[in-house]
Amino acid sequence: MTTQLTSTLATNLAVTPTVFIVDDDDAVRHSLQTLVESMNIRACAFADVQSFLDTYDPKQPGCLVLDVRLPQLSGLELQEYLQRQGIKTPVIFVSGHSTVSMAVRTLRAGAIDFLEKPFDDQALLDSIQRALESDRQIRLDEQWRQNVLQYLGQLSRREEEVLRLLIQGKANKTIAHEMSLSTKTIETHRAHIMRKLGVNSLAGLVWMALTSGEYHEVPEHLPFPLPEQNPALLSLR
Repeated sequence: MTTQLTSTLATNLAVTPTVFIVDDDDAVRHSLQTLVESMNIRACAFADVQSFLDTYDPKQPGCLVLDVRLPQLSGLELQEYLQRQGIKTPVIFVSGHSTVSMAVRTLRAGAIDFLEKPFDDQALLDSIQRALESDRQIRLDEQWRQNVLQYLGQLSRREEEVLRLLIQGKANKTIAHEMSLSTKTIETHRAHIMRKLGVNSLAGLVWMALTSGEYHEVPEHLPFPLPEQNPALLSLR
């Protein structure tokens, strides 16, 4: 049965991705756009960084094929700007005037690839496919995190306290002693937490805590395996 959470994820991931091309060479820019579109992939091309930024919506899935040397703002400066803004759109750099240090710099900053002009068309298409898959996974991870945060937001202050102790691997009796409550009360809180979060195991609770990025009490070594990040493996309602 499809859950509300998985339906939301499917809807968001169904948006057609776009390959954004920024290159000031008219011939190269049009050639790249034609190549990408020949593979039935949507493409938008721009001659400079500002033209790209004027129309770019970070919510649009896709990747960026970016020339290093551009007028006014360079490709490297655009990469740094996107990082400062927390925008994780995958970047593929292309350049006809590259150096080893330049390539290393862009790759260390998170670029998917650095291709020297002239490059093989298939090499670029392969890089684009990797970038689009990377973008899809980034957006899926972030959507999961946001939905998990919504679930965690349903917990009362006391339930959150109990959850923080549960994900440390503490037994109900130990938690009851630390909180000066009865074991029965802790068992009731635990049942309410699992119902609100839509999970049926401690592993599921720990997975949600880790996914949210808001809980740091999880021990390094756990006595059970965590589920993979897959909606089919959690009893999310």
